[in-house]
Amino acid sequence: MATVIRQGDTFFAKSGDYFDGNVKIDGDFIVPAHTHFWGRLDVTGRLELGPRSSVALGITCGSAIIGSNVRVKGPIAASGDVTILDNAVVHSVEAGGKVTLRPGVRVGDVTAQDSLIIHGKIKSGKLIGKSIKVLGD
Repeated sequence: MATVIRQGDTFFAKSGDYFDGNVKIDGDFIVPAHTHFWGRLDVTGRLELGPRSSVALGITCGSAIIGSNVRVKGPIAASGDVTILDNAVVHSVEAGGKVTLRPGVRVGDVTAQDSLIIHGKIKSGKLIGKSIKVLGD
């Protein structure tokens, strides 16, 4: 059984946990490496999804940092900024703020209401943002 620990407005999952079904967190959610969600993940605040974790369906959140080598099979919808770290695979992203994509990211369409920053080589669908900056190779 998956466990969530609360400290103030921040919630913490335990490393290696599996969450069967949809998860809703009212606040910030910090998820360590190797944590898996078999449904939707809905976080009203900031989501920090640890390396090598996975989400079977989509994510809605205030803002997100998606760790390296994470797999998200559904769309990410954030009201704020989204950062996707190295070698993550994400269905698509729609962000109310800026989106940062790190090297090796594979993503479908990305829509950012603010800037879109790409570090290094990625694979993607359509990229839409107020400004698009590509840094590095």
